[in-house]
Amino acid sequence: MGETISITSSDGFEFNAYKALPSGDAKGGILVIQEIFGVNPHIREVADGYASQGYAAIAPAIFDRVEKGVELNYDDDGMQRGIEIAFNGLEMSNTLQDLAATAAALQPYGKVGAVGYCFGGLLAYLAACQLDNLSCSVGYYGGGIVNALDQEPKVPLMLHFGEIDSHIPLDEVEKIKAAKPNVPVHIYEGADHGFNCSHRPSYNEAAAALALKRTLAFLAKHL
Repeated sequence: MGETISITSSDGFEFNAYKALPSGDAKGGILVIQEIFGVNPHIREVADGYASQGYAAIAPAIFDRVEKGVELNYDDDGMQRGIEIAFNGLEMSNTLQDLAATAAALQPYGKVGAVGYCFGGLLAYLAACQLDNLSCSVGYYGGGIVNALDQEPKVPLMLHFGEIDSHIPLDEVEKIKAAKPNVPVHIYEGADHGFNCSHRPSYNEAAAALALKRTLAFLAKHL
């Protein structure tokens, strides 16, 4: 369904992205923000899924700033490599710049919303706070949001978390809820980190389906 395209950021840097289009007119654009494992088969499937729902979807390869073509496996080696790139290799200002460029590439299709997973969940939160060309944003199990609560979302934001996610303890989620009372924060019973990803052992089909239902309703309202 999709294809690899090239997007040029505001500083002239060119990075790849996976683009999937609906069969008919688009209802809007979805900026799909990757996990720490890169734009891998799962993220391409996510983009295809939003295209099947009627949206133009683009997943930018934000790791291209460090290394082109990163696609990591869901194992310890992949996780360690992804963490190294995400938190030691990338400059957050460049990453947000690349997300803004991707959102701009989606604007011909209508209003643009972001949906991010894992590291992308954190970026979905930061993008809602810092970017000027989004209409809404959704973050799935974004670690580190609790450290950025001094930032205020400029657009409607929704957050999803797993109840038994050891990476993001429930006390952190409660701090987020308390600090952002206007942000819908959903906690999924029995769900772990990565519950949306069918390629991971932590996949939780029921939680993923409910989160998607809520996300699609949120996107339909704001896009």
